[in-house]
Amino acid sequence: MGRRTALVLLPKLHGSLRTKLCNSLHVPLSLCFCSETVSEAFAETHHTQINELSVEFNNQSHSQEHERLEQVRKFQNLLEEDRGHAVQSFIKSLVLSKSPFSSPFDLHTYFSLSAPSLKPVFSNLLFRACSDSDMVDEAMELYSLMKKDGMLPSTGSVNRLLETLINLKQYKKILDLFLDFVESGIQPNTFSYSKVVQAAVMLKDLKRALELINDMEGGGVSPSKFIYNLVIGGFCKERRITDAQNLFEEMIKRKLVPNLVTYNTLIDGYCKVGEIESALALRERMRVENVEPNRVTYNSLLSGFCDSQRMAEAGTLLQEMEANKFLPDGFPCNIFGDISGGNNNASWDKGGMIDEYTCSILLDGLCRAGMVEKAKEVLAKLIESGFIPSKIVYNVLVNAYCQEGNIEKAILTIEHMGERGLEANYVTFNILINKFFEIKEVDQAERWLKKMAEKGVSPSLETYNILINGYGCMNQFDKCFQILEEMEKTGIEPSVLSYGILVNCLRKGGKLLEAELILVDMANRGVSPNADIYNMLIEGSCSMGKVTDALRVFEEMVKNGPGPTLVTYNTLIYGLGKDGRITEAEEFFQKMGSNGYNPDVISYNSLISGYARSGNTQKCLDLYDNMKKVGIKPTVRTFHPLINAGIKEGVVTAERLFQEMLEMGLIPDRVVYNAMIYAYAEEGDVEKAMSLHQRMVEQGINSDKVTYNNLILVYLRDKRVLEVKHLVHDMKAKGVVPNADTYNILVKGYCDLKDFSGAYFWYKEMSDRGFSLNERFCYQLISGLSHKGMLQEAQIVSSDLSCRA
Repeated sequence: MGRRTALVLLPKLHGSLRTKLCNSLHVPLSLCFCSETVSEAFAETHHTQINELSVEFNNQSHSQEHERLEQVRKFQNLLEEDRGHAVQSFIKSLVLSKSPFSSPFDLHTYFSLSAPSLKPVFSNLLFRACSDSDMVDEAMELYSLMKKDGMLPSTGSVNRLLETLINLKQYKKILDLFLDFVESGIQPNTFSYSKVVQAAVMLKDLKRALELINDMEGGGVSPSKFIYNLVIGGFCKERRITDAQNLFEEMIKRKLVPNLVTYNTLIDGYCKVGEIESALALRERMRVENVEPNRVTYNSLLSGFCDSQRMAEAGTLLQEMEANKFLPDGFPCNIFGDISGGNNNASWDKGGMIDEYTCSILLDGLCRAGMVEKAKEVLAKLIESGFIPSKIVYNVLVNAYCQEGNIEKAILTIEHMGERGLEANYVTFNILINKFFEIKEVDQAERWLKKMAEKGVSPSLETYNILINGYGCMNQFDKCFQILEEMEKTGIEPSVLSYGILVNCLRKGGKLLEAELILVDMANRGVSPNADIYNMLIEGSCSMGKVTDALRVFEEMVKNGPGPTLVTYNTLIYGLGKDGRITEAEEFFQKMGSNGYNPDVISYNSLISGYARSGNTQKCLDLYDNMKKVGIKPTVRTFHPLINAGIKEGVVTAERLFQEMLEMGLIPDRVVYNAMIYAYAEEGDVEKAMSLHQRMVEQGINSDKVTYNNLILVYLRDKRVLEVKHLVHDMKAKGVVPNADTYNILVKGYCDLKDFSGAYFWYKEMSDRGFSLNERFCYQLISGLSHKGMLQEAQIVSSDLSCRA
């Protein structure tokens, strides 16, 4: 019988000793299962070595303990010497070195036990050191420990954490933490609020930003100029320029003098929404207040002039820029007229001194004005005079050629870039790929995507977003999801915009359920939906008549954080009004003010439209008067439902509204003309109807089916049958196909004129085209045909009616 085997079990040792022992003792695998005699021999052989290692470990532990105590003494000495900066540096070095303390938690625990009297001041310094070192999680863990022990970090230390979180773009965490800090009793100062307001603005939560400003006042903290600039900038980015202006005026009332940043932000905001006159008025105000413009001011105005195609004023501005040394002396300030006017004598010898951004604005302005070739010539002359173009400048031309559909020249421009040693970057490729998707040339888009990879240019987040949008617009949603998976593999996190694009495409494709499921995927990936995504889902539900679903999404939006925006309220007001739920629409209209949003022209238009559908003309007129009283200028779209509602009151009311519209400088569109022509048709005023139609044609507005139907009605009311026939012939000749309404008007009109033979002619054409006559008109036609002795025709109409029944 063989000897018993025994498993050799190593003694349980401290981690560091066990590691050292394992490195010292090379135990053959065979000895793990061996005879008792052999195992005993092995144990005896190495027993001495284990003892030696234990002694070494004890010496190391004693040394480490000694080092820890030395650090405590050093901290005490520095504190007693009141060497604040040295204390902070000392703490930070201990945190980062991870020796002799393995973590900030370990450091805090040891100091708390070794020097309890120093615990409050040390905890605060340690909290700040973690914040300074971007160790946010550790700082928060320490904050929890301090709260448990009845201590709080100083406002200055909290501010440092908030600043770190801003740098790390953890904006949502800032809002949550700030609420916790305040509830814990930490007194925030102006700097604290500035960081939290900045986070709210970055999250586009401007309602929260305004609430924070109000909280500051309630807490006795004065909002700073910096804070106002932040929120004004946020409103401008959201194109809420009226709110930005109101905040600007409030800032002045508080005796805060706007600085260059304030003016530049607001001027750029005005230019972005096309309100150039307001931007210029603000520029004049800068002169009065002795605030000197800088390059940013001029570039914003230059961009605004170019976007509005006000090239002469852009040229004048260039002259002012040159006078103020923002352009090189001798720069051709009549750049917008030189080449096309044949004047090639302008001085270009200082072109090399123009900066890249200003050059990009100039070229982009020419391109937006439809002068792409001129922009190309200007760039060539600038290059001749010493200007060194970058990829950014060339990309302006590539984009312009794509915008006008000239892809060949866009590609040639890319080749010219290469000749100058400038390789196309991801922006260049993105422009082309996007254009090919736009014109449905998917094969070309994919070919350029492949070429991009061959050139070693990695797809950017924007590239993937273009692909998602491109495939999504073609309802190729499987490919959209493949793109998301590919992004994950390449380490590019889909952004809120990426998901927003997909949600928008699904919404447009009528796939609302799938669009809502995207929210679940976003939550799984830790991406919070923004207000735009919720607004898309709400709009999609409203457009499909699913208002109850829209309200459910609204509740989720309120519950999950982004909060409703002005767009949210306007969409729901319109959707509810369209669905006949006008009382609820009115309630949302009233709620806007209490949630920090003032109704705008779209809000009023939506509510007026709802009341017009419900037949409440007086309420429409009241809302119209009210919007004028509060300083909101009606638009052409305001008059669409308003005139239609006014017609029910009579043509006099409709005419009054039409005249007021003209006095406001608004140009009537087809919808307005059609409504007024119909009003005159109902009144039987042929001359006014025809005069208005002539005015419409002279304005360059083509007649549509509604126009023709109204004109047919006018002529029938005036018994001008021959003109009716000519009108129908003209309608068909211009490619406007008569619809069911057209034929119903014709049959009914001819019946009223007792021309039942003519009415039957239109009835037959109507039937042959697959349209059905109104049942009431059928009985009128049958009766008339029978009375005229056209019994066979009457029988046909009667049989058709019976078949339909």
